[in-house]
Amino acid sequence: MSTSILVIDVGTSGLRAAVVRPDATVTALHYREFSPSSPFAGLVEFDAAEMARLVLEVAHASLAEAGAVAAVGITTQRASTILWDRSTGIPLGPALGWQDLRTVGECIMAKAEHGLSLAPNQTATKAAWLLKTYVGDEQTIAARAHDLCIGTVDSWIAWTLSQGNLHVTDHSNAAVTGLADVLSHETIRWHERACSVLGVPISMLPTLVPSSGVIGIATALPGSPPIASIAGDQQASLIGQSCVRRNMAKCTFGTGGMMNVCLGDSKPVSAERSRNGTFPIVAWSQTASSRDASPSVTWGAEAIMLSAGTNVEWLRDDMGLISSAEESDTVARSCESTDGVVYVPALLGLGTPRWDYGARGALFGLTRGTTRPHIVRSVLEGVAHRGADLLEAIETDYPDVEVPEIRVDGGMSRNPSFIQALANATGRPISVSPVAEATTVGAAYLAGLAVGTWSDLDEIESLWTPHSTVDPQSNYDRSAVRAQWERAVTRAAGWITELSSLDF
Repeated sequence: MSTSILVIDVGTSGLRAAVVRPDATVTALHYREFSPSSPFAGLVEFDAAEMARLVLEVAHASLAEAGAVAAVGITTQRASTILWDRSTGIPLGPALGWQDLRTVGECIMAKAEHGLSLAPNQTATKAAWLLKTYVGDEQTIAARAHDLCIGTVDSWIAWTLSQGNLHVTDHSNAAVTGLADVLSHETIRWHERACSVLGVPISMLPTLVPSSGVIGIATALPGSPPIASIAGDQQASLIGQSCVRRNMAKCTFGTGGMMNVCLGDSKPVSAERSRNGTFPIVAWSQTASSRDASPSVTWGAEAIMLSAGTNVEWLRDDMGLISSAEESDTVARSCESTDGVVYVPALLGLGTPRWDYGARGALFGLTRGTTRPHIVRSVLEGVAHRGADLLEAIETDYPDVEVPEIRVDGGMSRNPSFIQALANATGRPISVSPVAEATTVGAAYLAGLAVGTWSDLDEIESLWTPHSTVDPQSNYDRSAVRAQWERAVTRAAGWITELSSLDF
């Protein structure tokens, strides 16, 4: 009998299916590009029906190559929102991507009039917008409360795989929607007041289930394997890099950057964004051993960088300073230092710790002697300094947390110059994930824990075998360089005043 796990992994610009073996190796990987569209500036949409078709396509391809599996795990981009008909399974309109900003005004009004702290990249106001746009007024929405489904991408994939038998989401995804009451009760549940204020019927929302546990059957797949895990992409990456104990942290450097630290079973005191711009999250939850007991929850904290790999793409696609992302390493290594050039990677503003949407990217310290390698190197070092900002914010918000090393995945994790810069900026060893996309492995771990592929978190911890580990350089004057970095960030902040005044 197979003990391997099929994983469906849906990102922002593409989706994949792969089979993860008991030794944590990834095989039978099939990928399809699936980028959202942007009909106008600030709008981000995608075709949920086409997403479902491609998911089934890659899943069938992986199973045809690898054979039968013990279970299916699902990990997806978070907070993107879909509205569909419960009886037909047909979406009522385009789905809204998590980057979509059309509900900025609604977020401001929700805070001003009702005291609800919501951000436009959460599900809450997207769900309300979809209902008003494609269903109608309050009376019409109420009349169709049991006919429609609202869900995030994980809900949509579970619905697709189960052929409409499951409308579910896990605690890790629900906790970042803005519609969940995470802390007030013993178990996580939908937030009745938030849903009422926004006009989102709870009956349309998915049933909350543990991240790890058998929740239904993937009848759309050969052999009808059980669906045994659902997790948000960043949380899947955390456990995928075996960060299963308190103080263990990872950072994913993709288009943007996310640092997450495991806090164990220590429940946060507030669900709000902290003083230093970090957020409490549900890292994952597991089905309780006793039928009557609540799921066990592992908590975490998250810090966010709005642009990471985007800056390398800018060097390549817009500035023409490199021909490929890989070349940034070669060019950066052709000079020993930036000779005082500092780059602030704020192309989309600054996230943690400042949350300044009006900050803009900036180059400081340019001279007549500044060359292409100096600029390329400064871009990699700028992203590394933002990584150090995230670490410092987490450790400041959680004084009893001290991260001994940082584990990294994502596209930039394969860039040696960047990894060394990150080690220097953070003053911590950097361990590089053996697979660039640890989300896939994490979803497999959560499913495998539910069906017996792996016994417990101790075994998950023992499976960590980094691709490489890089230590900070002994001759690096971290305090002086970080002080210079802070001066640069201060100058880049507040560039577009009206955007800098926004606070969600």
